[in-house]
Amino acid sequence: MNAAATTHHHTSCLRCGRKLTSTKSVATGYGPTCTRKVKAAAKAEVVAQYKPHQVAKAEELIEQGGLIPLRGQIYLAVSSDGSQTYKTHRAACSCPAGIKGLHPCKHRIAAHILSLAA
Repeated sequence: MNAAATTHHHTSCLRCGRKLTSTKSVATGYGPTCTRKVKAAAKAEVVAQYKPHQVAKAEELIEQGGLIPLRGQIYLAVSSDGSQTYKTHRAACSCPAGIKGLHPCKHRIAAHILSLAA
């Protein structure tokens, strides 16, 4: 069974580690306070560096719980169709777009947003 094909339900916040109680928070992996902090971080620094449609895709990835922390600022990112996972950091990603390196992928931008929200 592919690990990416399974649905992840988080019992603690992926950012701060507190226990999640609401259904929406369990599904996304972030509590309401951390969700606000992540969105504020995205607007502050990231919007100036990336195109708006890239930031929107990265925010959507975070909201869907598609970035799972591994260690430090390295994350496991789930592909759009849920069939694969990639290791990502704000500086690099193992997805096809990240390997080509022409433009930052949504996984890298999402990792960047989360690193700013820490």
